[in-house]
Amino acid sequence: MSAPDAPPRPATRSGGRLVVLVSGAGSNLAALLAAHDRPGYPARVVGVVADRASAGGLELARRAGVPTAVVAPADFADRAAWDAGVAEAIAVFRPDLVVSAGFMRILGAAVLDRWPGRVVNTHPALLPSFPGAHAVRDALAFGAKVTGCTLHVVDAGVDTGPVIAQVAVAVEPGDDEAGLHERIKVAERALLVDWVARVVAGGMRVDGRVVTVG
Repeated sequence: MSAPDAPPRPATRSGGRLVVLVSGAGSNLAALLAAHDRPGYPARVVGVVADRASAGGLELARRAGVPTAVVAPADFADRAAWDAGVAEAIAVFRPDLVVSAGFMRILGAAVLDRWPGRVVNTHPALLPSFPGAHAVRDALAFGAKVTGCTLHVVDAGVDTGPVIAQVAVAVEPGDDEAGLHERIKVAERALLVDWVARVVAGGMRVDGRVVTVG
């Protein structure tokens, strides 16, 4: 006998407090910071957490007056302790929604169980195609004619969570990894800003693989 389906999660309605997780330059963070100053934008970045002190996104946050925290894996005895440290750093900012934006680490149960259905991630491919750290390179190597970007709910896997929204980006003749990635990033920033606002304003319901916003 198969196990009964898990009941749908209750709708998540965010009050608009965003914590953004970064590992690199922070181009998606920059887009959210620009958006949160617009009149009427329903969300605001209240904290930025990085896994390394050299992440460029930290300086973007500081210039915007947003507090930051660094939770480096080398400072913890093991993965479980680091996961717990990330959860505590996020919790300081009392987030309604956690946005993984170029955060190059897998989040564990300490984070995902604390904010179930409230952690989202951007990925530079049309999931489930080309998960992982080299999505753009993999799409080119495969010979894909269309790729794009995905916003999804984070689960315990690698880019396996339910899809919230996607945007397609055509692969042009002669594209290299850098050029294609730049075009995907433009679409990714717009997708993130748009759908974070929708989730905050309308709430989000996750029912198995189906995500309903609004």
